[in-house]
Parts: sequence; structure tokens; C-alpha cells
Amino acid sequence: MNRLLLCLAGSILFLNEMAAQENLDYQKPPQEILELIDVPLAPSTLIDSDAEMMIFLYRDQFKSIAELSEEELRLGGLRINPVTNINSRARYYNNFKVKSVNAKEPVQVNGLPENPRLTNFSWSPDESMMAFTHTTDTGVELWVLDIENATARKLTEANLNANMRSTVNWFRDNSAILVTTLPEDRKALINTETSVPSGPTISVSDGKEAQNRTYQDLLKNPNDEYNFEQLARSEIVKVNLNGTVSSWMAPKMYSDISFSPDGEYVMVTHLKKPFSYLVPYYRFPSETNIYDKNGQLVNMINEVPLIEDLPKGFMAEREGKRDWSWRSDRPATLTYVVALDGGDPEKEVEYRDEYFQLEAPFKGEGTSLIKLKNRASGITWGDDDTALANDYWWNTRNTKTYVFDPSNTSQKPEIIFDRNYQDVYSDPGRFVMSKNKWGRSVLELEKDEAFLMGSGFTEDGQFPFVDKIDLSSGETERMYQSELKDQKEGLVEALDIDQGKILVRIESSTEYPNYFIRDIDSKNELTQITNFKNPFKSLEEVHKEVITYKRDDGLELNATLYLPAGYDMSNPEKLPMFMWAYPREFKDKNSASQNTSNANDFTYPYYGSPVYWVNRGYVVLDDASFPIVGEGDEEPNDTFRKQLVANAKAAIDAVDERGFVDRDRVAVGGHSYGAFMTANLLSHSDLFAAGIARSGAYNRTLTPFGFQSEERNYWEAPQIYNTMSPFMHAEKMDTPLLMIHGEADNNSGTYPMQSERYFNALKGLGATARLVMLPKESHGYSAKESVLHVLWEQDQWLEKYVKNREIRANNEQQEAGN
Repeated sequence: MNRLLLCLAGSILFLNEMAAQENLDYQKPPQEILELIDVPLAPSTLIDSDAEMMIFLYRDQFKSIAELSEEELRLGGLRINPVTNINSRARYYNNFKVKSVNAKEPVQVNGLPENPRLTNFSWSPDESMMAFTHTTDTGVELWVLDIENATARKLTEANLNANMRSTVNWFRDNSAILVTTLPEDRKALINTETSVPSGPTISVSDGKEAQNRTYQDLLKNPNDEYNFEQLARSEIVKVNLNGTVSSWMAPKMYSDISFSPDGEYVMVTHLKKPFSYLVPYYRFPSETNIYDKNGQLVNMINEVPLIEDLPKGFMAEREGKRDWSWRSDRPATLTYVVALDGGDPEKEVEYRDEYFQLEAPFKGEGTSLIKLKNRASGITWGDDDTALANDYWWNTRNTKTYVFDPSNTSQKPEIIFDRNYQDVYSDPGRFVMSKNKWGRSVLELEKDEAFLMGSGFTEDGQFPFVDKIDLSSGETERMYQSELKDQKEGLVEALDIDQGKILVRIESSTEYPNYFIRDIDSKNELTQITNFKNPFKSLEEVHKEVITYKRDDGLELNATLYLPAGYDMSNPEKLPMFMWAYPREFKDKNSASQNTSNANDFTYPYYGSPVYWVNRGYVVLDDASFPIVGEGDEEPNDTFRKQLVANAKAAIDAVDERGFVDRDRVAVGGHSYGAFMTANLLSHSDLFAAGIARSGAYNRTLTPFGFQSEERNYWEAPQIYNTMSPFMHAEKMDTPLLMIHGEADNNSGTYPMQSERYFNALKGLGATARLVMLPKESHGYSAKESVLHVLWEQDQWLEKYVKNREIRANNEQQEAGN
């Protein structure tokens, strides 16, 4: 009887493999996985700067496929619902609750709309209210929440235009809000599928290099240009809290709006023509103007041309003024950056970037603030005498922090941090901020001293800390360091550093993260302010630990190991294993070997997680270290394949040495660049029984001007592109590969065509492969139907080619014998 069942199972498997296509409805995974999906999410939390009131935001974990099937236009790098005029992929919340920090339970907000679809949340300057939008079937409305009374009310009809940024902006006196609305003169959109073209679409190269990455959702023709303009155009209106609406600015393609700290001026940027078919909207021409709060023009401060051609390299920048922003410590002072190397990283110069400031009335050239060795990455403002500038250089992974006096630029800046930003063990932390009289975040200062909060990764584990730093000398004094061993403490923000009050988040592998107020002057004093419960009860008895091991070249690696509940570690059974990873590039071995995993991280089985399979009887090795190191003049990708295989072998060896894994039943999987990794591992090693590759790219000649952390173009390094491309080595694939891809993937480089072409190559060469294309899904998957089906596909693949590999092999042998 058993032999008959085995033969029948083998025949079914054989018939399934012979089918060219399968017409399947959406499937659901087995109960062990399904019970981890159908759980309510704990809310997201917002807390005011005085740590008095909290807002709980609730949402469903997934969208529905019906929501994803709503009308969508993909134009200039944007995805827009042309009916509702908001990002077609927006994540909505469906409920609000308000909680006093000292209260036991939150209070339900009254007055919310039916079937809420809420987003674009914005605190009022005095934090007594919160503006937000609600998306109806026909458009976007503006609403406001009165926090103290826990009541919400509608301010406008469904006429907002939320297709671009800066939809909601509060006036400084809390009395009104600037919003972008649909202009009355908007014209009907063109149906590009049915419209009759008036001629061909022509692109021209004028001899300038334009080495752009493979952006998706770009404009393709004049009809797209017309539709983009109609959807991007808005009128700016002023909405008073009593509901009265007045025009503030005539229709243009507004892309950014920001008030000065004192609320007297508004910086407004709008897009201009010509558009481009090579780059997204944020590289279209633009103009930036300053207006007073009544909408009267003060001065035009910047014009930016179309940016299709930049110097080569990740650190390339355009010439001219860029990165305009308001000084948060002054009532109305602008800053901007100019590249001193012409934006060309190949030029050898002493300083790369220079910051300038421009006072009202914002005319002429600004005055210099500071020159930076690397590319500017922001200024943290303190007061008239103290500010911190940051820069970075990707090629060396270097970052510097400068202390300077913005009121005395003749005084030389002091560099207090000069480090490799991938070296997490030396990370000094982030500076503590507080709100000033204009409600803007500035450095918390005590004379020449500031404060830092750090994640606290060390060789011995993770121990977050608070330091006091003397900005004149760079010397630090430790004020607090977490001593939790069986829990993880995350420092969220300083509520009152003078009083030692820190908002922290505490969790463990089985305890859902909750918020507490810690008094660091009294280490044991904790006040719990939320009480969220663990919704994933079936994972509570699972064994979880972070393991460390070494690669064959001595590089130390780590991964998070999960063993099924009840697994007897003293008498280990060799189980099938599912390993999940993502490669990361480093310029030094020290940074590559550092451990940022924490066994006390709450075990959260998100949609793409491999953790589900620990409940299906697998050993799971999650987030396995896959560093790709290139020191000195060597680039990481010069030895990509060799290091990839070495990482995988080291991980399997580490689990095998403890007796947990059957080496003949190991699967590997990854998403995006992890999918690229998976296909390479299956093609160039015999370590795995099967692989799962989601939303990947497999032919690097289709991304010829760089990919991931590869700066060189195809014509500079053809051997690298060909050697790293699984498509070029499809004939070597002799391991079953499941490929999954969203049909509407918008990620740069991972066109759905990548999976389709690679699958066709594998099929043509007789490899065992399966391609699942998910309707309406982008780079990540959001519809519940899609997520459940992906989990089903992965489970079927693992059960067939990994867990039951031996049974399958016996069936095939019997078939061959017959």
C-alpha cells in the first residue's frame, strides 16, 4: 500500500512538472502559517514633545487586491490614483485613539468618517491638534483632530491634490492650514491606451554623458507629459479652522512647501518644463520662491535646470545651489549648499561642499558658513554660537561631524567625529534634540555640552547608552547604559534630559515592544505607558539565539537561529533548514564582521519573513551575514561570487556542527538583491536543495550604469557584470528555483522582465523552475491575497524540494526503474 502511494505521489509530481502553466486562484498557506497572519496589529504611536499625550494609529496589516486594483497612473516616478488624487500605494490608517501618558487606557476618537482611510498626519505647532487627510471614493478631504477632546471634524470637501509632497502645512499661530487643492481649470486626462498618436516618440543624445540608473514609471510620450502636468498642478489655499477657504497661490506644479520657523515666510518650489523621459520628476526643472505668509512674492531664490546628466559616481552632484532649508534656530534664515568640485567626485579638491546662509529679504548671494571635506549631509542647529555639520563619502565609508560657530565663521571648525559609518561599534549615537520657541528641533545644550543617545552595539551585545559630550574637547561622559540582558531596550527620544526622562521601548523575543519612561538618574525607575500584547502566541516556545561563526578566511559572521518549539538541543535531530539573507558591501573587514543582531528583538513574522517555517518543522537561519568586502583599491564585487559561496558554506557549517541540520535538505531565499544572491548561490555551489528568489534582477547588462553598490558601468567592467549575472550562467542551474515577482514592480533595476527573461532561459535549458507573477503588486507585496499566496507557494516549494527531498528522490528512482 505504501509503495502504491509513493508511486502515485511521484506520478502527480511528474505531471505537475510537465505543465507549462497553471491557472490558480489565490491560495492560503497551512494553518501553522495562517494563524500568524490573521492577527490584529498593535497601533503605531505618536507622542507630543512634552510627553503628555499619545496618539494611537490603527491599520489593517494588509491591503486587499481590490484596493490594489483601483485605477493607477505611473508617471515621472510617481504612482497616482487619478480618481482620488493621492499616491495609489498610500498606506492608510482606519482608527485613532488618544491617551494621556498617565491614563491606563486610550480614548476612542469621536467624529471620524465612515470607512476611514487616514494619512498625511501633521501636528499643529502647539501640538493641541493634528491635521490629517481622509481619502473617499472620489477624492481627499482635510480633517483635524482636537487631541484634548478626542474629537475629529472635516474641514474641506474631497478636493485636495495629494499627488505631490507638502499637502498639509500649518500656520504658526495654529489658526489655519495651507493645503494643495485641485485647480478649477484642470483638464480631462488622456486615455493613453485608446488615444490615437500624432507621431512617433523621439529621444535625442546631444553628446553629453547621461549615465542614469534604470528608473521605472518614467514618462514615455507626449500624452504622459500632458497627464503628469494635469495631475501635478495644484492651487494652494488657506483653510481656517472654522472651515473658511481662501485662495493663497495660483495653480502650478507645486512640489514642496515649508514655513519659516517664525511663520512669517513660506518657501515654495514648483516644477517646470521641459520634462524628461530619462529621469523622475524630482530631476525636472524647478523654481523656488519665498513668499510672505499672505502669499506675496518676496524673492525668487533658485532656478534648477533639467538634470539628465551628472558626473559619474554615487557622490556626484549637480552644480549650483541645492538643499535649501530653514535654520531651525533662527526666525527666518535660509541655508543652501554649493559643490566646490563642480559635483564631480573624480576631481581632487581640499573641500567638496560649502554651506551658505541667506537672510531676509533673501536677495543676492549668501554668506559662507562652513566648508566640508566630503559631501554635505545636514546641519544640526543649536544656537547662534553652536551648530554641527555632517558630511560623508560613500567610496571610503567615511563620515565627519564638525562643531562650528555660525556667528563667527573665521573661527576654524573642529572635527569631533571622523569615522567609518559602517563601523557600528564606534557609533557615538545621535544628538539629543529639544523644541525651541518656534517648535523646531534644536540641539539640547548646557553651555558647551550636548547629549548623545546611542544604539550601543558591542562585541558583547547591545547596550544602548546616553552620553554627555564636551563639544570643545570631544570628551564624553557616560550618563546611562542599559543593563538589560534578557530584554532589549531601545532609546526612542529624550523627553527631558535635564530631569533624566527618556522614552524607551522594551521588548524581548516573546514580549511585544512597549513604551516606558525611564528615569536615567534612577536606573530602576520605569513607568510603563503602553500595554500591547503578543499576538503571535504560537512562536512563544520557539528557541531563538544569535549564533556567531567564521568564514574560511577568518571573517566573523552571525545569524539568528530559530529551532521548533520543543526541540531537544541535548539530543539534536537533523532537520531541514531554510536560510534567508541579503548581501551587503563593505570596504573593511572590521566593519563587515560586526554583529548588529539581538536575540531579544521581538519575533515579528512580517509578510516576507522566513520565521513562519519554524512552525512547519524547519530550522530557520534568518538574516545570515553575507558581507562582500573589497579593501583598498579592490572593489567588493571583484570577488562577489567567491565571497557569496563562502558566506553560505560558513552558515551551514555552523548549524551542522551543532547537529541541527540535514545538509542535504537546506534551502536559501532572499528578496530583491537577496534574490540575485539566491540565483547565484544555486548556480555556483552545490550547497542547497532548493531556492526562493523574490523580486530580483538576474541580468546586469539590463542595468548597465550601475546597480546596488556597483559604481562602474558595464563598458568599464564587462567581466564583473557578466560574472555576477545568473542569466549568463543559466546553464549551470541544476537546483529547483521558485521565482516570485510583482507585475507592477517599481524598484530601480528590478523590472518584472528580469524574472520573465531569466525564467525563459531556465525553462529553455531544462532547469526546474517556477515563476509566479503577482498581479498589481510592486517591489514589496501588500495585498492580503498576494501575501497568503506567496506563503503558500513558498511552503509548497519547501515541502516538495527540501523537507520531502528524500521521498521525492525515491519516487523518481522508482519511476526510472519502471
